[in-house]
Amino acid sequence: MAGPVITVGGPHGTGKSTYAKALAAALGLRYVCAGELFREIARERKMSLEALSKVAANDPAIDKMIDERSQAEAKKGSVVIDAQLGAWVVKSLAQVKVLITAPDEVRFRRIANRDGISVAVAKKETLARELIQKIRYKKYYGIDVDDLSIYDLRVDTTLHPIEKTKPILIESVRGLLERKKLSRHQT
Repeated sequence: MAGPVITVGGPHGTGKSTYAKALAAALGLRYVCAGELFREIARERKMSLEALSKVAANDPAIDKMIDERSQAEAKKGSVVIDAQLGAWVVKSLAQVKVLITAPDEVRFRRIANRDGISVAVAKKETLARELIQKIRYKKYYGIDVDDLSIYDLRVDTTLHPIEKTKPILIESVRGLLERKKLSRHQT
């Protein structure tokens, strides 16, 4: 039997990729990043992420391609899927759905540092991109990204330093997997 499927989602700049990679490594699972595929498409088309988001708002084929890849990877099992909509896209296949959060000011600063841009530009671009995505997700999927009830675990990455947060997250996910395994055996 294939191993667990774990989704890690959250807004841009929260650290979801960092934590998803840490989970995959600690649990011996594969790591798949839907956001990286979106970035690859933007690079191939020589577009900014914001510009591709605008195109995707009118072209569901982009999201569909990313979703199909995420679903195919989930069906293989033994994977951590790093994707904003991963919890919804592979909903029934995922044993644990994690939401990574951080206050907006922290997110914008992290994005600015990562992308080598000013915080003001990071804020402007991120808010514009997220608004487009929010509308797109509602239009194509009927998903309200403000409804967090789908998640099993929520982690604010600003509560502790990263090296303290990683083991807390890993042990929390291990605990959730064990409880879900026990409840399946009891039914």
